[in-house]
Amino acid sequence: MEEKNYITPAGHERIKTELLQLLNLDRPEVVKVVHWAASNGDRSENGDYIYGKKRLREIDRRIRFLNKRLEFAVVVDNAARKSGESDSEQIFFGATVSYSPLEGPQAGKETTITIVGVDEVDLDKGHVSWVSPIAKALIKARLGDCVFIQTPTGPCEIEILDVQYL
Repeated sequence: MEEKNYITPAGHERIKTELLQLLNLDRPEVVKVVHWAASNGDRSENGDYIYGKKRLREIDRRIRFLNKRLEFAVVVDNAARKSGESDSEQIFFGATVSYSPLEGPQAGKETTITIVGVDEVDLDKGHVSWVSPIAKALIKARLGDCVFIQTPTGPCEIEILDVQYL
């Protein structure tokens, strides 16, 4: 049995869009090229045919992977937290959190991260997986809390400065 694949609505939409792109545009185009290349005769030295078949296998592999990720996807929508209908100061999946270390060389330097699904990780944008050590330390904490996280240089205490659900 697969583990649940928690994902934000935006991440779910991106995966569906990629899947539809592969199924409706990319794959049919490559199939046309492979069909044309196969009709040219000798396939053993036909670069278009060989590359096309390889590309088809890659596309099919990606389609199977995306289908499996969507099959086990659990979309977590934080609409109630955005509108303030529930406690929006506690950190859950989908939260955008600003924090600052209390000690060390980074003390006072504010960092902002968003807790997302494993398929949505993008460190350049500050998107971290909900299974990452920083996310595990932050989940269920509240605005103003101080929590300890394990860093490569040892434990570090951070203060939660802001919690938002975008």
